[in-house]
Amino acid sequence: MSLKAYQMIAASIDTLIERVGKLLSFLMIVLVCVVLVVVVGRYFFQIGSIALQELITYLHASIFLLGIAYTLKQDGHVRVDIFYRDFSQKKKALVNLIGGIFFVLPISIFILWFCGDYVVASWNILETSKENNGLPFVYILKSLMLVMPTLLILQGLTIMLKNLLVLSKRETTISNPDIK
Repeated sequence: MSLKAYQMIAASIDTLIERVGKLLSFLMIVLVCVVLVVVVGRYFFQIGSIALQELITYLHASIFLLGIAYTLKQDGHVRVDIFYRDFSQKKKALVNLIGGIFFVLPISIFILWFCGDYVVASWNILETSKENNGLPFVYILKSLMLVMPTLLILQGLTIMLKNLLVLSKRETTISNPDIK
């Protein structure tokens, strides 16, 4: 494949992750509204709902699991950059590439491999909540444990490609137009 093809694939992955991030911003609003309904219902009307309580857990887990790749794309993960911030663009690209090869990809592949049987078992029994009035879609929630590392692998590969371009002198800076 040509360099242009790789750049188009990377741009497509970035677009996918960006759309996931926008979806998550809406899920955050839904989460806040559901929490508000639960609190008002419980403390002002003495009404409780197991399904709403579980919905809070589902939304929180979804935001967390799907937001990891978006956070990586936005360069928002915590890092100790005492030395990194003073590095040249090439040194930063090398650090990012090594981080992708030795941390992002192996951890994501491990999670994907480790959770596969767990998710399949949940789908086989169409796992539901243990609570009487709980949500019946535990198996769908557990599926996010496979979506998360998949998105993280895709974003990690995109970042690694961009850093390889910097190291090969085809790009001059590690840039992300979404970061301001």
